[in-house]
Amino acid sequence: MAQVEISESLKDEIFKKFKEESKTIFKLMKSLEENPHKGKLLASIDELVIKELRYNSFRFYFITDGYKLRVMDETGLNDLLIKFVRMSDKKDQQKVINEIKKVLSKLGPEGLS
Repeated sequence: MAQVEISESLKDEIFKKFKEESKTIFKLMKSLEENPHKGKLLASIDELVIKELRYNSFRFYFITDGYKLRVMDETGLNDLLIKFVRMSDKKDQQKVINEIKKVLSKLGPEGLS
């Protein structure tokens, strides 16, 4: 089972924007623990991949190890870390994806805390 981590700034943003609906969103995010292949692949930088999950008109972006995701079977995915880092609505989608790519290429995954 993969491990899902959500950045504190994203948690705060979700609670602020969605209030009671935030429980549903966190369940959607945590569902990746059981099915880490879920989500749309957007880009890859070195061995990391950027993927998105959609909820209504919002997108939630996460990064993970693309190599492990491709190669490992279910038992090997136990040490896979999936980290949610940002969210956007449809109109800001490309801007947020470009921002994530820029941070990953310069600072690596630690830059998206």
